[in-house]
Amino acid sequence: MHLKLFAALALLSLAACAPAAPQPAPTAPAPVAAAPAAPVFEPLDIVSAKGPIHFRVEVAADEATREQGLMFRTHLDDDQGMLFDFHTAQQVSFWMKNTLIPLDMIFIRADGTIANVEANTEPYSETPIPSDGPVLGVLEIGGGLTQELGIKPGDKVIHRIFPR
Repeated sequence: MHLKLFAALALLSLAACAPAAPQPAPTAPAPVAAAPAAPVFEPLDIVSAKGPIHFRVEVAADEATREQGLMFRTHLDDDQGMLFDFHTAQQVSFWMKNTLIPLDMIFIRADGTIANVEANTEPYSETPIPSDGPVLGVLEIGGGLTQELGIKPGDKVIHRIFPR
């Protein structure tokens, strides 16, 4: 009997000295996706026959931002837009792929005059929309606003990228 008790105690003491079952390594908290940065707006004015029209615009001045543009946006306030800055005047062409809302595209020459306007562009369309000659920038605003506000070719755009 003592032998059985001794054997049982020996097994228990060995079990107590045995390494514990591997525990999972502590894990760092899962990274939290950063909220998209709030857009930075700059003032932009269009001088039309009806007088000055004021907008707040995001400036797309690098390739990645110009490529993304207003794709996947579900809303654009009437006083908001996006100004695409190409840094040098050039022939450009846009499309509406992955753009959920109709837009008016205003193609702007290097001197700030509007070259051409494409109103109410069709969401999701992959049809090219070209500028009428070299432009330094393109302003996208809500669809139908150019007609509503009387914006047309020859009007002047005032913004820091266009010389005065």
